[in-house]
Amino acid sequence: MNGNNNKSRVVNFRMTPQEYARMESKWKRTTCRKLSDFIRHRVLDKPLVSTHRNRSLDDFMAEMALLRKELNSIGVNFNQAVHKLHMADTPTELKMWLRVFQKDRQILLDQVEKIKLKIYSIADEWLQ
Repeated sequence: MNGNNNKSRVVNFRMTPQEYARMESKWKRTTCRKLSDFIRHRVLDKPLVSTHRNRSLDDFMAEMALLRKELNSIGVNFNQAVHKLHMADTPTELKMWLRVFQKDRQILLDQVEKIKLKIYSIADEWLQ
């Protein structure tokens, strides 16, 4: 059985605020995404990759992850609206779903515009 897939043991310990701040500072200078990964590497003498983290890139990626989640939701709604447009039997039903489709389309375009503006902002920062 692979040990990485069977992490069933929990280790708890207490630290002073100063100890935690010191540990957190060391963790943030590595490529470890999670504090538990950092601690596991340190305790098990595994190699750690230290790197200078680009805060603006980290912020950008966090924002893009949120936008991606929103875009996925919008895409699902958009696909449902298109499907219902194809299934509409009456002109009234067709008009209703067309309004929903147009609203979802506008939300999608607004989100794409947000992404474009954020990319321009990051590009301007990098070019300076």
